[in-house]
Formats: sequence, C-alpha cells, structure tokens
Amino acid sequence: MQKVAVLLHNIRSVHNVGAILRTADAAGVSHVYLSGYTPTPVDRFGRARKEIEKTALGAEGVVSWSQERNVTTLLRKLKRENYNIVGVEQDERARNFRTYSRKGPTLFVFGNEVRGISRQLRAQCDTLIEIPMHGTKESLNVSVAAGIILFNT
Repeated sequence: MQKVAVLLHNIRSVHNVGAILRTADAAGVSHVYLSGYTPTPVDRFGRARKEIEKTALGAEGVVSWSQERNVTTLLRKLKRENYNIVGVEQDERARNFRTYSRKGPTLFVFGNEVRGISRQLRAQCDTLIEIPMHGTKESLNVSVAAGIILFNT
C-alpha cells in the first residue's frame, strides 16, 4: 500500500481539523501535518481541544500528527523522501482529480477554507488537482473535499 499523508495549512476551524483527522484515520493516512495557524488537537498549554475531540471522535489520539513551523522545510524533506506533493486547489493548472492516480508516497495539501492554498505553496506542489463544481457554489467545505480526495485517488 502506498503511503498517503496530509498537510493542513492555515485551516481556521477546529471542527474541520477534527473531521479531517477522523477521515484520515478511516482512509489509512500515515500522518497529518498541521501548519500555519491550523489548530492542533492539543493547545499550547498541553490541554486537549474539546472541539477537535468532538468531531474527531478519538481519531486525534490514533492518527499520527505533528505541528510544523516551516512548511517549505517540511515539503523539501518529504520531496527528499520521494513524496509527490499534490495540492488540492482550483487553479488554471489543476486537473480533474479523477484523472490523477497516485504513484508512490503522496502528500495531499489542503488550505484555508476561504483563500485556499497560497500561490507560493501551490508553486511548491508537484501536481495540482481539483474537484469539478457543477452547481452555483464554487467550492466544497475543506473536510468534505478531503474525504472525496482521500477515498477516490
């Protein structure tokens, strides 16, 4: 089985983090990296965040996770470990996620609920994929998008 990891960068909502941790557990994700201002399951005083516990339903205790101070350093490290860095973002360079097939270890990058993945971070990705939108809304909730990508690529 190919290794799959997730990077959550500048996610605002503790509920989204908890939901993605729960999905990551179900999908067999090897590690979840939290960067930028993404909330962690444990606050800076070492206390569990109740809102994450509520949505993760225990996954925060079984999914391997870490807080990363420097996302560029993390991506360089993972590239040296032969990870494919795949940004999930609407972009002129992005292709339909259904046409993407994983080859080797993969890190899926998910960004802020409103602004998505920054241009700088997108530039560090090997590939960009997107979920086509057919309705009037232009995007999905990040936790829903993570579920679609983790179970369908």
